[in-house]
Amino acid sequence: MEVKATAKTVRVSARKVRLVLDLIRGKNAKEAQAILKFTPNHAAEPVAKVLKSAMANAVHNNQMDEEKLYVKACYANEGMTLKRFIPRAKGSASAINKRTSHITVVVEEK
Repeated sequence: MEVKATAKTVRVSARKVRLVLDLIRGKNAKEAQAILKFTPNHAAEPVAKVLKSAMANAVHNNQMDEEKLYVKACYANEGMTLKRFIPRAKGSASAINKRTSHITVVVEEK
């Protein structure tokens, strides 16, 4: 039985989050937590939170063994984009897109 957790509208682009998710896909949940703890990437912190939430859901809601959990799937989809403008030369403006993402982690018992 698989259990998942999702974080919506995280202020990191999905492209950057996917780099971190590739590191933990298919790994043991405890090992994945250790990898995320020492990954020097801004996106590692929200991914670690979602992984911890998925593990807690599995243990408390479905009575699974925490030692047997592994990351079955993890993915990041694009969320909404905040559109901002910055002034440029000669009275013009350029757009700045502040991207967000929806992070999902699925854990399962081996």
